Amino acid sequence: MWLQGFYLCLSCLTLSTVSQTQDRASLHRSNDHAGRCQYTFSVASPQESSCPGSNVKPEMDGVLSRLTLLEALVSRLIAGQDGDVETGVTANDEEGLQEAFSQVTGERNQLQEDKSRLNRQVQELQRRLEELSQEAENLRQKPCQQTHILGHENRPASDPAYGNGAYQEMKAEVTEVPASHLIPEGNHTFTGCGEVQSVGDPVMHRKADSITGKYGVWLQDPEPQGELYTNKTVWRIDAVGKDVRQLFAYEDMDQFSRGFPMKVLVLPEPVESTGATMYRSSLYYQRKRSRSLIRYDLASEKLASRLDLPHAGFHGQFPYSWGGYTDIDLAADEQGLWAIYSTNKVKGNIVISQLDPESLAVKKSWETNIRKNTVANSFMVCGRLYTVASYTAPNTTINYVFDTATNEERAVAVPFKNKYRYNSMVDYNHAQKKLHAWDNFHMVTYDIRLGRANQGSG
Repeated sequence: MWLQGFYLCLSCLTLSTVSQTQDRASLHRSNDHAGRCQYTFSVASPQESSCPGSNVKPEMDGVLSRLTLLEALVSRLIAGQDGDVETGVTANDEEGLQEAFSQVTGERNQLQEDKSRLNRQVQELQRRLEELSQEAENLRQKPCQQTHILGHENRPASDPAYGNGAYQEMKAEVTEVPASHLIPEGNHTFTGCGEVQSVGDPVMHRKADSITGKYGVWLQDPEPQGELYTNKTVWRIDAVGKDVRQLFAYEDMDQFSRGFPMKVLVLPEPVESTGATMYRSSLYYQRKRSRSLIRYDLASEKLASRLDLPHAGFHGQFPYSWGGYTDIDLAADEQGLWAIYSTNKVKGNIVISQLDPESLAVKKSWETNIRKNTVANSFMVCGRLYTVASYTAPNTTINYVFDTATNEERAVAVPFKNKYRYNSMVDYNHAQKKLHAWDNFHMVTYDIRLGRANQGSG
């Protein structure tokens, strides 16, 4: 565009020269829009007061100047917008942080309020507890007011009638009446010899701590002789092993529960299974792999008697249903020492023999009609044989009784619990009226209730 102006000015200059005008030419110098130096000549026309289109150049220059300024402003604006974007991002971050901080602060304030509220509740509960404790203490210290005594309803304890001699005499007569006289005949626990009416829940006294204690024998002597050991002494044999000879002695049940034996005796012959029993300061047991019975004297710690039980099966011929070579089971009750076993003659049925406690000789025998391998265990009470139906069922029964006094036998159903589901030994202690049992590592006792002798089989 400036070249056109330059040519135009040159044309004007040429025309002026030809017409030999006396006007003088002028030279102008200025920078173009790109910053380059530009020279322009101007000559006044003698004929024209104005050139057609002469106002275009200033207007174009103005436009170019404004365009340049506009471009600069646009550049600044673009640069400013970039800065504003960055500033906006930072502002957004600051705004987010501010919101998060406000939220955390609010949650903290809420937690503090909850804590204060809970503290107030705790203080209130403590106050109420103190009030209740004080009230209970006051009630304990305050004498009870009698409101219903011997038919005198709503009469206070301060009534003079309660302090007279007639009332005191009547009260004394009531307290002196034996408790047994107040229980109807046939409904109370009988403390003498009789039939088993019920068996209580098992009470655990100790659990064996090794595999050798899965089954065994534990006993207390119902009739100890001498002063060396008492009826509180507890005896234990772990029956798992190839050569079982150790007999552990505990001072009492407490030491037994704690596992602190006071003495360990070594038996002269190995023990077979769990059929041993304790009676009159002697341990009676079956020698391993034989029908020999042994009496071991606890005072002298020596073998006192040995005798073969005639025709008795042994070492797995006629065991209980749980196995364990329980062919010969020894027991003691109110009437003496017993052996429970079987022979080939009776083809596996249980035989009961009463033994002499000193020599082990058989005094008398009874043959039953119940097979030994169909029952889990058995024991003697008052001359009667009782069998347990199962050694694993948690709720089983005493299912059979045989009375040696009358030779009568019958099925019964007295509930019996195998709490630990592997009962390998049951023995009766007539002094305590308890059953001792070894149930899957656990040594337990059962309280039993006896009825009168004329009940049941009569």
